[in-house]
Amino acid sequence: MTDVDLEFARVRQVLDRPTLRLMSRPTSAAVVSVFRTVFDRDVQYVPADRMHLQVEEHVARLQATGARVPAGDSPTGDVPVGEAPRPNGRSLCREWVAAQWLVRSNSPDGDEQYSLTSHALEALSLIDALSAERALISESRLAMIVDAVHRWAARAEPDRDTQVRRLDAQIAELQAERARLASGDEVVTVDADRMRDGYANITDLIRQLPSDFKRVEEAVATMHREIVEDFRQEVRPIGEILDGYLARTDNLMESTPEGRAFQGAFELLRDDALLLRLRDDITTILEHPFAGSLSASERRTFRGTVGILRQGIEDVLAQRRMLTATLRDQIVAHDVVRDRELDAVLRSVNRGLAAWMEVGSARDRVPLGLLPPSAAVGTLREKFYDPDAESVPPPIEEPDDDVFEEIDVESLRRHGGPLLAELRHVLAGGSAATSVDAFHELPAEQRRPVELFGLAHLLTGHDDFESGTASAPHRTVRPDGEPVTFQMPTAALPRGGGTTHPDDEPGQEAR
Repeated sequence: MTDVDLEFARVRQVLDRPTLRLMSRPTSAAVVSVFRTVFDRDVQYVPADRMHLQVEEHVARLQATGARVPAGDSPTGDVPVGEAPRPNGRSLCREWVAAQWLVRSNSPDGDEQYSLTSHALEALSLIDALSAERALISESRLAMIVDAVHRWAARAEPDRDTQVRRLDAQIAELQAERARLASGDEVVTVDADRMRDGYANITDLIRQLPSDFKRVEEAVATMHREIVEDFRQEVRPIGEILDGYLARTDNLMESTPEGRAFQGAFELLRDDALLLRLRDDITTILEHPFAGSLSASERRTFRGTVGILRQGIEDVLAQRRMLTATLRDQIVAHDVVRDRELDAVLRSVNRGLAAWMEVGSARDRVPLGLLPPSAAVGTLREKFYDPDAESVPPPIEEPDDDVFEEIDVESLRRHGGPLLAELRHVLAGGSAATSVDAFHELPAEQRRPVELFGLAHLLTGHDDFESGTASAPHRTVRPDGEPVTFQMPTAALPRGGGTTHPDDEPGQEAR
């Protein structure tokens, strides 16, 4: 093959990737807009039912504005004449799953949900990078490249003396800068334009993080699927199978390029002090005067960089834990003999079906006994004979009318409500100066605790009683003879005037 043939094959392979297929279709603008609207930076998983409804609404809105949208089956199948069919969200999501732009999985609760693949995230990141207004070649980007090359060159230097000279030069430079600042010289900070340029380079790298983490998740899932598939076709002894596959699981993150890259990033991000310093540095950048021109969304996204790192690592580790558990269950529950028997039965069924298709026609019918005949088993006794179940119940006893004591009217009055007539009489005709003194003039059988409710009812309207400024002990006697003292406000009584309640009629008594 010539050079142009090799380049053509390589370019065609790249253009066939799902990322570029998503961006090269005539309906790419609509599909990417729907993905950007449904999956923002705070939403990674969307329930299936909600996803179908949102896709239908967003695509229908774009279709109404004249945008070119992907075709889909109408939800009802009834399309008015002259109108474009309304796309079906379920069928569109199914097409996007087949195109490797969406992943349909189960949530921890067992519900179906959608998430973007690494190809879709990479396309969204590329669109964000192209839509940002920035220079491709800038001082901050070149400085970042030079610093990275210098740092890794220092780590790759095998000569001890050379490394010592590098460190001495860095120490001397830092000490000179510290001495300058300590002597009172002016603190030099970058201007807003250079700061914005550096911020653009940083955000460009941050936009690539979700797709990188998602690519690691997909690599882990692919690796486990290959292990499970190889395990099902294995014919070696079970002990050798366990040793081999457990070793491959332990070295899972070191067997793929994505796994090795994530392992290095994971070791770096396990340092809590490093993440804390990163959070403080982000806060310092946002306190620069140039940050006043950033929108609230840009500030919130930049401030959530640490959260993106933590969430990406947690998603990869959760995927690895889940698939490792699945692999462990597969290893424990795997039965080689049973799988071989099932495989032999299925192959025999396929052979019989192929032989029948050679001689049969489309209208031929073959009776198949899908279920075995029912077993002829006699009725079994469900319970034994119980003599008590057939015995006659005992006769109902007649109640004894003499078990209740005789109750007279006075006994009922002792356990009834307050005696308002007696209370009104002692308040109106007594010589007491206060209501508490008048209450204590009553005999013991008329100073029950319930009488305090009647006393409060009769004293309603007196300012000194309702304000409660004066409280006095009221000694009562229960019907069984037990004395009880209550604290209650009291009121002054006019000499010979008494007191009445506006709702009481003469001679009325509460029972």
